[in-house]
Amino acid sequence: MRINSAKDLDVYKKAYALSMSIFHLSKEWPRDEKYSLTDQIRRSSRSICANLREAWAKRRYEAHFISKLSDCDGENSETDTWLDYARDCGYLDVDKHAELANAVVEVGKMLGSMLNNSEPFLLTKT
Repeated sequence: MRINSAKDLDVYKKAYALSMSIFHLSKEWPRDEKYSLTDQIRRSSRSICANLREAWAKRRYEAHFISKLSDCDGENSETDTWLDYARDCGYLDVDKHAELANAVVEVGKMLGSMLNNSEPFLLTKT
């Protein structure tokens, strides 16, 4: 399959699904968390995809591509931290937390693979 857009990448699809799951689950969290935990976890999970799209746009330059992928990885790690807070505050049960945390690990592995082997994703001069 030819990849025409970052949206075609499996990592993008997994990260997008993760952010949408978080969005729907966080609708049920207490209102007093709206401007703290809820906004933070929604922002960081969405930033994984947003930074991946930016990385894709910058793949003509390896250093820029890797920099944006590194930002994706950082946002993914931040999302994992917020998931721990949500579990420990009682907003996520242990099973749902494990499911989402596993998704974070999968996304992280995929991003790590791209960071370690960026060449196939780069645009080359023809």
